[in-house]
Amino acid sequence: MTEAPARRTPGTPCWVSLIVHGLTTTQEFYGSLFDWEFLPGPDQLGPYVRGLLHGAEVAGIGQLPPDRHLPIAWTTYLASDDADATAEAVRSCGGTVAVGPLDAGDAGRLAIASDPGGAVFGIWQGSDHLGTMTAGVPGAPVWNELVTRETSMVAKFYQTVFGYETEAVLSADFDYQTLQLAGVPVAALHGVGHALPRDRGPHWMTYFEVADTDLATARVVELGGRVLQPPREASSGRLATVADPEGAVFTLVRPSGSDAFGR
Repeated sequence: MTEAPARRTPGTPCWVSLIVHGLTTTQEFYGSLFDWEFLPGPDQLGPYVRGLLHGAEVAGIGQLPPDRHLPIAWTTYLASDDADATAEAVRSCGGTVAVGPLDAGDAGRLAIASDPGGAVFGIWQGSDHLGTMTAGVPGAPVWNELVTRETSMVAKFYQTVFGYETEAVLSADFDYQTLQLAGVPVAALHGVGHALPRDRGPHWMTYFEVADTDLATARVVELGGRVLQPPREASSGRLATVADPEGAVFTLVRPSGSDAFGR
């Protein structure tokens, strides 16, 4: 197990959260799938719990008000030293800030934004809570990737707002750029053209590490979820794209080696 660093470099994916209708049933799903336990978290935006893996915080799950009907999706949070300044940069670069910036108790300050293509992400200025506190073990987030139509225009947005360097995968039929900080890949942009799901649009995808992709995929179905893309081999490992019972999409991955996902 590798401990997450104490302070996140701005732009580093540092947390993932999910807002759902059924908080209890969702906890049961992820608790059974990833062996998470749960503790109450800041409730400024409604009931909220943090998922813990072997005592270390890995993700958050909140509950939507009964009258709100928003898309159910995992949200990737990117670290910031100043959420207000980052939110202003998002606006000035053609993005939108939908929530905040606002304080989440003593945990930190957050905003929910979207890039010019409409993909939603979070901004997190950590105080008492710095983000995901473990990595490299099954049940923990291992990678975050923007799935969009094409990467060139949106890459400029993320470069300007967060200071990323980008490195493109040179391939005639593969539109993929890694986002790097100090030469280390921290996330990626994946342009899929017309293969982008019409019902979702551009979106950030959270990858969770598992010990066995095929077994974990079968477990998703047993627990009431569904399979969108069955297990398949990729350069980073064995992947499967699945959805939880409320429709939140995520990817399961058994990484191919220690160099997968820049770790």
